[in-house]
Amino acid sequence: MELDRTRPLWRQIAAEIIRRIQNGTYPPGSRVPSTLEIAQEFGVVNATAAKAMRHVREQGWTRGEVGLGTFVADPLPPSPGTPAPSA
Repeated sequence: MELDRTRPLWRQIAAEIIRRIQNGTYPPGSRVPSTLEIAQEFGVVNATAAKAMRHVREQGWTRGEVGLGTFVADPLPPSPGTPAPSA
């Protein structure tokens, strides 16, 4: 993926990680790449990758497991525009 250097890089990276979760590249319950791996893949500094991953987590797409890594949430949060399931 080519990043647009005129737009905030962390937002683009976060959107790509969420897209990968939505399309099944990273299925629910699976481990997502580390901040270091994300930084290397996208050619950014660790702080930028960490900000992107923090945003993904804050949106409910991932959860952290101390000492184990970051995993895709299961179940996934509803996509924008999708009504939440009724309980």
